[in-house]
Amino acid sequence: MVNLSKNIQILHEDGDFLVINKPSGLVVHPDGRTTEPTLTDWILEKYPEIKGVGEPLVLSDGRVIDRPGIVHRIDRDTSGVLVIAKNQKAFLHLKEQFKNNEVSKTYLCFVYGKIKLPVSSDYGEIDRPIGKSKSNFRLWSAQRGAKGAMREAKTIYKVLKQTLDWSYLEVSPKTGRTHQIRVHMKAINHPVLCDKLYAPKRECLLGFERTALHAKSISFKNLAGEMLSFEAPLPEDFQKAEKVIGANTRVL
Repeated sequence: MVNLSKNIQILHEDGDFLVINKPSGLVVHPDGRTTEPTLTDWILEKYPEIKGVGEPLVLSDGRVIDRPGIVHRIDRDTSGVLVIAKNQKAFLHLKEQFKNNEVSKTYLCFVYGKIKLPVSSDYGEIDRPIGKSKSNFRLWSAQRGAKGAMREAKTIYKVLKQTLDWSYLEVSPKTGRTHQIRVHMKAINHPVLCDKLYAPKRECLLGFERTALHAKSISFKNLAGEMLSFEAPLPEDFQKAEKVIGANTRVL
């Protein structure tokens, strides 16, 4: 097995929850198509007692994929904070919070172009249901012509800096749809930088070689009802991009 330990930073651990900083390039759990190392491999190697916690994924061909401790996930190329349940009670407790949209998450991302905002406001909102793309089964869509069941999706964003070429955003998804931030930014014609799935023909900017999306922070309640909050440090590519744009200067 590939040694993943050096790349996975533990941000918090108690008897019920494990909070980590997932590096970009690492898949959370197997998808039945590839045999690459995954986060769940690391979980079972380091915490074998978590085996059996959670709910398995049943593929269309009947195969069952174990997802020990996984309540939510972030995409392969997305870095940042992720919570793992260490027992079934913790799993069900956190699953219910996600179901009721009670988990607060913030992301950082760079998107293409300058976003137009209301006068005297740094904030914007995208409230568009998400369905499947009519042209590519791998994609989701919040645009006209999406097919299948349309699921409510809402995203709030704050513009931190921007030029004509890019905007640097802090994003808070209020729902938890697959690829939600990437799909919503694509829907308003500002896809995430270097997103090879939703902006395959666009040039990567600011030194990024992967989707420029980082899960910055998460807040949820523990079993005692206390609110816990955790933040993942910026990965190296985001640090370099911030130096390039000037961390303390807003660009308009």
